[in-house]
Amino acid sequence: MPQNVLDKVWAYFDRVRESGVDWFIQYRTDENARLTALRELGVVAFAPLVYPHRPGMAEWLNEWAADFAVRVPEAVPTGTFYAEPGAEAYVRKALETGARCFKSHVQVGGYDPRDELLDGVWGQLAEAGVPVVVHCGDGPIPGEFTGLGVFEGVLRRHPAMTAVIAHAGMPDYSGALDLVERYRNVHVDTTMVGVAFTERMVPLPVGWTSRIAGLADRVVLGSDFPNIPYPYEVQLDAIRSWGLDAAAEQAVLHDNGVRLLQLSR
Repeated sequence: MPQNVLDKVWAYFDRVRESGVDWFIQYRTDENARLTALRELGVVAFAPLVYPHRPGMAEWLNEWAADFAVRVPEAVPTGTFYAEPGAEAYVRKALETGARCFKSHVQVGGYDPRDELLDGVWGQLAEAGVPVVVHCGDGPIPGEFTGLGVFEGVLRRHPAMTAVIAHAGMPDYSGALDLVERYRNVHVDTTMVGVAFTERMVPLPVGWTSRIAGLADRVVLGSDFPNIPYPYEVQLDAIRSWGLDAAAEQAVLHDNGVRLLQLSR
């Protein structure tokens, strides 16, 4: 993220720590150090996910993300949007300039994803086949427009859209897999799923890991780097503890991301 935006995110997590949740940001360093850490971890490509918390931010964030992808070879160009007039136009511009992944943070943005101002946005993304990572679950704190049922209202209008439900729909892990089964292009990501930090608060339901074994082509590696309260490899260890066979584990850790982000490796 742009540093001024990231500073505000870090300030939020500082307040979380003051409330009693030990959210120590593992990679609270400068941009060069964060990029070095990713490279040393063996990350070959990543999607820098930006998102606005108010009107008038999204187009600027898209410009920043496009520039970031030019100067950082591992970064995939991305985009975002807000429920506001002009969203359809700047999303079209981002797509035309090469954005290959979008982020919608319903909780932080505080907007209704079913807003008619976004109908053309969702339609463009569905038609382009470009994935959109959607934080629409009720975790960590429910918002006015969070909940998987709210986002399913969007999917009913755009059933072919390639959506990635962030945090596997936490806390409604089972409901997120229901969406994966109902809509052929819906995925979930693994961000903070199954790690000890999260399991203490929102444990995976019994049978969840067995269920994803049959849906492994639509489970995607996610991490929330750099804002995680543990080392990056903790997420990988959690995934490897799920008992997936080699092909399914390869799909989750690598192949699905390569496909969705249109990578050549």
